Amino acid sequence: MYNFIRHITLTEGKTPKTLVQTKLPYAKDDLEPSMSEDTINYHYGKLYKAYVTRFNDGEGDADFNEAGAFLHDLYFTQFQKPAGSNEPEGSAGEFIVKHYKSFDKFKDSFEKEAMKIQGSGWAYLARDGSIKTIKNHEIKQDIVLLVDWWEHAFQSDYGSDKKSYLNNQWKIINWNVISSRVGLAS
Repeated sequence: MYNFIRHITLTEGKTPKTLVQTKLPYAKDDLEPSMSEDTINYHYGKLYKAYVTRFNDGEGDADFNEAGAFLHDLYFTQFQKPAGSNEPEGSAGEFIVKHYKSFDKFKDSFEKEAMKIQGSGWAYLARDGSIKTIKNHEIKQDIVLLVDWWEHAFQSDYGSDKKSYLNNQWKIINWNVISSRVGLAS
């Protein structure tokens, strides 16, 4: 389960007992202009934190809260400061070229699939190379790269312009993280 498993205290033979919110591997303003500090404060600081807190306090739907924490853990740990063209390299680049022939074709395919989501959800690149969606919150063990498609992820910075939001996600993806996840797919 990638990094997330390190942040769960397990009781042998039982479901997870405690979740811990992963610390950001960058400063809250490092993702600007792709993602504002205000969005990080709200999305990471309030929403992601609330999934962890509610799970630990036994409030609400435990599966929903655990899945929300899991997805946000994968999401926030895959970013870095915007850098140049930020083309995928290494295992991530090879994986994308193997399945899509080019990064541009991958981005087009990803956008097409993500734009099919009506309302909220998640879009992700799976270990088998396909692009899949999650309608709500659900733990999926095949996630390589994840994009949050809930309104709170883009509304503050992009209004209803989901395409601009997605195009700016590519600028902050840490391809080393994605390469490590692709390595798990082998």
